[in-house]
Amino acid sequence: MTSGPVNLNRFRKDKARARDKARADENAVKFGRSKAQKELEKARADKATRDLDQRKGDE
Repeated sequence: MTSGPVNLNRFRKDKARARDKARADENAVKFGRSKAQKELEKARADKATRDLDQRKGDE
């Protein structure tokens, strides 16, 4: 019922690739942000800074 000889080096490399890809996917979910998300966050921070500067000038 076996499918023939197994190349152990290929098996190890495939297993390592799968492990590394899973880890990369986890990190992408945990730390990654799309370009649009980064730009939106920057725009919100800039607006908050402008609003704060305006309030300081009003006093």
